[in-house]
Amino acid sequence: METYASLYVIRGEPHRSGTCVNLSAKELFVGRMTNDDIPDLAFSNAFISRKHFMIKREYEQAVLYDLGSRHGTEINGNRIEPYTPHILHSFDIIKLAKGMVVIHFSYLFADQTLEFEPVSYTRQGDYQESGFSINWEKHECYVDGQRIVMSEKEYGFIKVLNDHANQLVSFDMIKKTVWQERSTGDDGIPDVSMDELNALIYRIRKKYGKDTFTISAVRGSGYVLEKE
Repeated sequence: METYASLYVIRGEPHRSGTCVNLSAKELFVGRMTNDDIPDLAFSNAFISRKHFMIKREYEQAVLYDLGSRHGTEINGNRIEPYTPHILHSFDIIKLAKGMVVIHFSYLFADQTLEFEPVSYTRQGDYQESGFSINWEKHECYVDGQRIVMSEKEYGFIKVLNDHANQLVSFDMIKKTVWQERSTGDDGIPDVSMDELNALIYRIRKKYGKDTFTISAVRGSGYVLEKE
């Protein structure tokens, strides 16, 4: 059968980050592996139900149904109702087991192999908790009581990811937002190298602490800021 979409495991035992599952059958089941049953995409986490959710191909669209899972299914940070159809779109982020399992959905990259690399998975939740807060108007934040002034580039990067939390933010959008002063090419994208972008990420991790922001990098595509 012809592949029409793909799932990419960002994290979730026992799979390696970046594992791709092509969607071609009419139905695909995701759940916890047991001695008696192994779903099409199986995880070992105890918080995953044996039959957690399924994706059906309906009129050339991928439609996700939570199958009454005990701990629920989140799409882009929102918990969906059990047994209710939810049409999936490229760049949707599916979370299970309170973020211990994260899956990226895409129509666009069905024929490509994506690589995911973790930037930070430790701290999750609202930015007003756990000794961390951001004052967007003053371009400053507090980490464990320490005031940190955000540079223009740091502010732009963190703000655009926060505005699109739990969604993939493409490199092009980041470049347009953070490097607005830079001259653009024929495609309208500022002339910014990946070395510059990587250097900005490095400075943010070093300045704010590597576990302050829960960010996943989708190599070759962009970044996802994970928030509950």
